[in-house]
Amino acid sequence: MDTVKVVIFKEKHEEYAIDVDHVISIEKPEKITPVPQLPNFIKGLVKVRGELVPVVDLHHVLYGTDEALHEMTRLIVLKTGILKLALLVGEAKELMEVSTDSIKQVGLFAYQKTSYFTGVINLDNRLITLIDPNRMINSLDGIREIQAYMEEQAKITDS
Repeated sequence: MDTVKVVIFKEKHEEYAIDVDHVISIEKPEKITPVPQLPNFIKGLVKVRGELVPVVDLHHVLYGTDEALHEMTRLIVLKTGILKLALLVGEAKELMEVSTDSIKQVGLFAYQKTSYFTGVINLDNRLITLIDPNRMINSLDGIREIQAYMEEQAKITDS
């Protein structure tokens, strides 16, 4: 039986998962430095292991509104094909190994705005939406400009 390891996190009252292959670390949001003129879903930058990483507010991406930080808020630091980013989530819950047989494809995921939902993990008493970070980052308006900004910041830091 094939399995996949995922990090499960919560946003609002829903559970979501990302394959651990994309996850670098899970951090408490310490100091997020705001950057003017970036899209609303970008909270700013954080320094993770000496590297500047943009913070993407998942609540804003999914629901179009901001949510206040609280004790359970976490940053899931991810690597994608475009850039590293920190996903701001309501709560990082657990690491779980799930059978690939439990991952179901749902026709609603063909909808362009949610194409990063790649399936639902169907467990006995839970449904967990699986997110592909590469698809998610590519679906966000302005991400190419952010990538260019991050590359420019890295050059300034390196010199």
